[in-house]
Amino acid sequence: MVITFEKLREIKDNLPNGSMSKIAKELNLDPDTVRNFFGGTHYKEGEIAGIHIEKGPNGGFVKLEETNILDCAFKLIDENHKLN
Repeated sequence: MVITFEKLREIKDNLPNGSMSKIAKELNLDPDTVRNFFGGTHYKEGEIAGIHIEKGPNGGFVKLEETNILDCAFKLIDENHKLN
């Protein structure tokens, strides 16, 4: 899947508080690996999260090898909207 880096950051910004930990727990990942998926650079604790960033306008494009973190993020955003 390919999306813009700007869109990936927008998704991250729409996540409710505590989402990085919730996603990490659900997928059995380190929370810093989830942060790295959304553009973080927490490589001391977390791992590279299966993304490749191509520089370009508005932050460039991101090729996602797997969408499991993104799928969890959308689920949390959807659940949060239903509560509000």
